[in-house]
Amino acid sequence: MTHTAIHDIVADCQTGENPAVVARMKSGWAVMGRKQVLPGYCLLLPDPVVPTLNDLTGDTRAQFLHDMGRLGDAILAATDAVRINYEMLGNAEPALHAHLFARYAHEHPTLATRPIWAYAWDEAPDFGDDASLTLLDNIRRALNEPRHIF
Repeated sequence: MTHTAIHDIVADCQTGENPAVVARMKSGWAVMGRKQVLPGYCLLLPDPVVPTLNDLTGDTRAQFLHDMGRLGDAILAATDAVRINYEMLGNAEPALHAHLFARYAHEHPTLATRPIWAYAWDEAPDFGDDASLTLLDNIRRALNEPRHIF
């Protein structure tokens, strides 16, 4: 497997050097997105890193998908989002990673029904400001609430 940015992010999670870590989940790592194009943008990264979802089998695949849903539940609980969009692409970084985007009722009508990639990512706030750190804590807390433990 080709070394990717996903490998580097997971390595930083393992060593405690990634300040964007929301939680260590059974299948991998929940992290806040580097660019908070919409508040609550997170990723789920498998540990160990694999090329695609199809490289996981049985219980390992089920656990990754379960953790993805749990993270989505926590984002919904921590924000005023109306839904979560889930995406697994792997075209630019050929390693499994799931993007979780909170979508909001207040989004501009020209963007609300479009994929998140239509937003101006270069204008989005970077993770690390007070708002994103508070949101990280709220998502982490929501993950630990009993209703999110199955």
